[in-house]
Amino acid sequence: MKYDFDKIIPRRGSNSYKWDSMPASRDILPLWVADMDFRTAPAIIAALSKRVSHGIFGYTHVPDEYYTAVTRWFERRHNWAFRKEWMIYTSGVVPAISAIIKALTAPGDGVVVQTPVYNCFFSSIRNNGCRVVTNPLRYVDCTYYIDFDDLERKAADPGVKLLLLCNPHNPAGRVWTCEELRRIGEICMRNRVMVITDEIHCELVFQGHTYTPFASIGEEFLQNSVTCISPSKSFNLAGLQIANIISCDEGVRRKIDRAININEVCDVNPFGIEATIAAYNESEEWLEQLLVYLKANYDYLCGFFQTFLPQIHVTRLEGTYLVWTDCRTLHIPSETLQSRLLAETGLWLNSGTMYGAEGEGFLRWNIACPLPILRDALMRFRSFVESLA
Repeated sequence: MKYDFDKIIPRRGSNSYKWDSMPASRDILPLWVADMDFRTAPAIIAALSKRVSHGIFGYTHVPDEYYTAVTRWFERRHNWAFRKEWMIYTSGVVPAISAIIKALTAPGDGVVVQTPVYNCFFSSIRNNGCRVVTNPLRYVDCTYYIDFDDLERKAADPGVKLLLLCNPHNPAGRVWTCEELRRIGEICMRNRVMVITDEIHCELVFQGHTYTPFASIGEEFLQNSVTCISPSKSFNLAGLQIANIISCDEGVRRKIDRAININEVCDVNPFGIEATIAAYNESEEWLEQLLVYLKANYDYLCGFFQTFLPQIHVTRLEGTYLVWTDCRTLHIPSETLQSRLLAETGLWLNSGTMYGAEGEGFLRWNIACPLPILRDALMRFRSFVESLA
């Protein structure tokens, strides 16, 4: 079946955080929040419709079918076999990360992040009374690399207990190679730093690149890590609030389970369960076509910048649908640039400094939208830049 990703589905008036956070009277084009402007896979819609038709929405029991769908998908698609008993379900990856930090640190402990990085990492660390320790990525020739020497120095601090790893990386667009992940793991094991890996974007990887689950590299990597996964980014299910934490260590799981209960994020809703099962069991072809469409959008964006705005460099995108553009030649601070674009053109992007000081001069674009919407966004951006001359 051929899926139509070009079709524009009006979202304004649907209580969309992305589209309805500004008055409808304003001509806002939002490419900021990381959800997609596509209908999810038909099998997911059918599963949810069937569940809705039952008409009773009481407390939810998570069935064996759910665990089987998740474990079989990762074993077949990513060559990572893990047990049902290693899984803890919760209401999202961010609540998962917060609970893990609470479980495995004490106030004042250091947690390493590789900046620029997903902004919720910072709040999750600080909300648990811990210190943010940055291991800035190196930006070279429109892509990012890990500074392993700096990571070794930061991990050697006895006060550092965790590394939050984003794999694939948001917003840098990197899909870390097996060798890069191995070096991260070896540094962390030498220094008794546990790796907490956010792998929510793991299905959004383009041809020529391979997602490697950190815990799949070897037994010692599995033992020294906790993995967070969810179908929400890949299948556009963020509002259904479902995620899984995976740890092979029973003692670690007990601590995390207690933290999840303390944080009151131990229950999930019936729709997240049904959607996850349908995503992993029946929606792979939809996902494959989505990836082709996203790559075409990225190629179109790159061609547009090369043709009309060559002074602005586009970071190479290996995975995710979040494009990172280097706007430093405009000599406008990121937050000012973001606010002026919104005020003067209605284009709503994310300021690079949301993701750490290393994001100064950059903007993040969400290209998970029909191509006509992306074209409109690019034309607005071009008009703004040309008005600066």
